[in-house]
Amino acid sequence: MPLPLPPSAVPPPSGGDGDLTEGMEAAYWTAHDEAAARATVPQVLLRLPVIVGRIGRLAWRADPRATAAVAAGQLAAAALGAFGLLASVGVLRELFAHGPTPERVRAAVPGLLLVVGLLALRALLDAGVGVGVAQARVTPRIRTALECEFFRLTAHVPLAAVEDANWHDEVHRAYDQGLFHARQIVGRVVTLASAALGLAGTVGVLGTLHPALLPLVLLSVLPAGAAAVRSARARFHSFKRWNALQRRVRVFSWLLLDQDAAAEVRSDTAQGALLDEHRRLVTRIAEEDRRLGTRAALLHLGGRGVGGLGTGVTYAVLGGMIVGGWLAPAVGAAAVLAIQAGQSALTRLVETGQLVYEHALWVDDLLAVQERCRSLLPRRGGLPAPSRVRTVTLEDVSFTYPGKDRPALRGVTMTLRAGETVAFVGFNGSGKSTCAKLLAGLHEPQEGRMGWDGVDVRRLDGESLRARVACVLQAPVRFPFSALANVTVSAGSLTEADPERVMAAVRASGADGVVGRLPGQWEALLSKRFRGGQELSGGQWAKVAVARGLYKDAALLLLDEPTASMDPPSEHAVYEAVLRDRGRTDRITVLISHRLASVAACDRVYVFDGGRVVEAGTHEELLALGGTYAGMFALQAGGYRGRGEGAAGG
Repeated sequence: MPLPLPPSAVPPPSGGDGDLTEGMEAAYWTAHDEAAARATVPQVLLRLPVIVGRIGRLAWRADPRATAAVAAGQLAAAALGAFGLLASVGVLRELFAHGPTPERVRAAVPGLLLVVGLLALRALLDAGVGVGVAQARVTPRIRTALECEFFRLTAHVPLAAVEDANWHDEVHRAYDQGLFHARQIVGRVVTLASAALGLAGTVGVLGTLHPALLPLVLLSVLPAGAAAVRSARARFHSFKRWNALQRRVRVFSWLLLDQDAAAEVRSDTAQGALLDEHRRLVTRIAEEDRRLGTRAALLHLGGRGVGGLGTGVTYAVLGGMIVGGWLAPAVGAAAVLAIQAGQSALTRLVETGQLVYEHALWVDDLLAVQERCRSLLPRRGGLPAPSRVRTVTLEDVSFTYPGKDRPALRGVTMTLRAGETVAFVGFNGSGKSTCAKLLAGLHEPQEGRMGWDGVDVRRLDGESLRARVACVLQAPVRFPFSALANVTVSAGSLTEADPERVMAAVRASGADGVVGRLPGQWEALLSKRFRGGQELSGGQWAKVAVARGLYKDAALLLLDEPTASMDPPSEHAVYEAVLRDRGRTDRITVLISHRLASVAACDRVYVFDGGRVVEAGTHEELLALGGTYAGMFALQAGGYRGRGEGAAGG
């Protein structure tokens, strides 16, 4: 079908006037929002004891003494509140027994002082003296413990898990939201416990005054609690739309601020179009903010109004009980105080419970991701990998990436010997890089066997095996550290270096010229994100990466297209350095390259095609064979000759 002419106008990237939530996939940070918004009050209340118990265990593991102090402080505050109400009852009885005469007032002074003292002490506990300090100790320690464990686990899961399409959303959701809500939930749980204990104390006092007073507390509070839940649901549905707008506006914010996009945005004079779309979106966000705020205020007002009616009914019933002689006036006055305290505690319980429920969904998600990571951790405790290896063998090895039907490697067999420099060549997707990842211990064979000096790698400790392999990749990590740390990180350190080894590595890779021209040289920060940081070109980073691999001084050195971004003289110098090291009898060097001229001097060349090794031998042997390698070499050589002749003819 031929491609038709494009339309003369299209809807704006900001989404026009439609509902943006319809055309966007849910973001990972909204995964549990709807569950929290749809939770009913009974669901929340039934789940709260489980949540409090889980957070209590996390807090206890983080800091037992501070956790005990928080629990004791909350119990003490609740007890003081209950005793304060009981003392108030005694004072009111003194005042109202025979009328508030001066003698009665003087007799009630000790009780008044006791009430003031109890309530003041409770206020100090509620305000955080003692409890607040302990909570301030517990909260950061819980987050620190969870964060350190999270990164310890995610940093050691196998590469296959990291390459899973769902991995990014899972771990970033756990990091961004789980850790944030873990910090928030501690204070909320303390507030929840305080409200629950305060409510229990108030209920106990009301029960001693008259059992019929207990339903009156619910009558005045439940309408406000229901309004709070309705408000939360309304906030969610409005936030869903608001969040979709924010996600769109971030696209334009990124384009307007991004360093990589800056040159093209300016050369295309696209600023006006981008700014127009940005302005359209932020205007709609402001309107959504106004709508959300107005709706929340109206719901809150309605809830308070209904709650006020409930309170009015409560006091009317209370007055009727006093008039009918069911309650003494002194007890009725005390009941008013107790009902007000119960209303406050129950309102806090319902509103905070909704927040704790939402926080707990995210914390549970974080803990579930951590548990999944534990189940994926590679084997530990096997035999330590030897510091030097004489032979690495692959015997009929096959490997298929998760979610793929076609094997990346099929029946690969080879023997690599110390002192050799071998090359893997082939077209894209032929399996050479996958084979290198298996050699590096980043994947394990699913079929067949890989051995180090005859020992199956499955019997070796995975961490120690990877410590014996150095990898230099085509797109190396650009660590935002000093030039020196960018070299020494391959040996597992950012702060310690072997000066002689570092100098030998940077000279061999050509990175000595790069570092030597930097302000501060070894101490120069290689990132523009820091004041005074330096920006390196792709070729300069490649030299630093090769130095990083050489510095590790590993038993097996893997170079996967390390010179793709280098100029020809630099590329030649790196390969010369690698080949010059062929005299080292204690290291195996594997070079992966599309440029066959660079592998001609290797001791052995393996040609990959469709996940198999289809040819193996020296450069000369493979040319004489006249097969795949010879055809690839002739094609590249002909291209170079053609360009040379064209240039000469021009």
